[in-house]
Amino acid sequence: SGIFPGVLLVVLAGLVAWGYQAIQPPPPKICGSSDGPLVTASRIKLRDGRHLAYREHGVSKDVAKIKVVFIHGFDVCRLDDVIANYTSPELVEELGIYFVSYDRPGYGESDPHPSRTVKSQVSDIEELADQLGLGSKFYLIGYSLGGQLGWGCLKYIPHRFSLSTIFRLAGVTLLTPASNYWWPGFPSNLSTEALYKHPPCDYWSLRVAHYAPWLTHWWNTQNWFPILGAISKSPHILSREDKEVVAKLIAKGVDNMEHVRQQGEYESLHRDLNVGFGNWEFDPVEMENPFTNNEVSVHLWQGDEDILVPAILQRYIAERHSSWIQYHELAGSGHFFPYLDGMADTIVKTMLNDKE
Repeated sequence: SGIFPGVLLVVLAGLVAWGYQAIQPPPPKICGSSDGPLVTASRIKLRDGRHLAYREHGVSKDVAKIKVVFIHGFDVCRLDDVIANYTSPELVEELGIYFVSYDRPGYGESDPHPSRTVKSQVSDIEELADQLGLGSKFYLIGYSLGGQLGWGCLKYIPHRFSLSTIFRLAGVTLLTPASNYWWPGFPSNLSTEALYKHPPCDYWSLRVAHYAPWLTHWWNTQNWFPILGAISKSPHILSREDKEVVAKLIAKGVDNMEHVRQQGEYESLHRDLNVGFGNWEFDPVEMENPFTNNEVSVHLWQGDEDILVPAILQRYIAERHSSWIQYHELAGSGHFFPYLDGMADTIVKTMLNDKE
């Protein structure tokens, strides 16, 4: 009877120690470090010492009439700029478009940011535009979780001052931007309905990211329960159209996953989930028009059969902000509609409103 409590205490201590070790993510493999991947991309050095990798497309920025910053989504990188890659060369030359895509923190060859927030990522975009000399006005296109970050750009960039310039958005396009189901402005029944439109593996993973972010790495690397479908590449998260698009991309050999995750899944994917579905410092649902004279057009695109990002929350936001956001819902389309033939041209022309 005297031994049993001691044994139980040792067992419990062992379980606690094992659990603690299990949820600890491995350290990142920083690009350019002795044990990290090689640096192959063009990069800038940010004020806090981190590096941001980028890729330029289209016409030279020195002669460009239109400059566009593309924000990639979840589990992709700067190489996956669908708009720059799929806009017709003729349109790029005709309109004089310069594109720049970049790796968000922890992705590809951009250094991780242990304190990453929505606001810090917006600052990265401002520094990128500043150091590349994009001038005081540029367009933004954000896709999926990068589209979600577009709300942060709408919140923080208009009339923002940096060390050397005044940043102003010329236009913003959000392509099926991921909604955070815990933004307070959503009616609780609506956000719950949207969350449960996901397969069980997804709504449990998103709940973990929101309520227990310290468990996100363990949850998405363990083998006991299904993990987030976007990480495991589950076909259940794809609409009929999406499956056709993905099959074509695979046939073309378009897959940058090894490059995307090369610094570690925690710093790229898992931290992304924690920021995207954690507690935000502002609520996009309750945002007011940041452009007092409606001088900037904001476009929101959504496929009505998107499984990854359910359309019902986009409709709610679009209706709430109908005075300053133009909503485009595509019948029969899923999450990967920007890859459809001619769609990139349509998105660019709509963004520019044929004024250029």
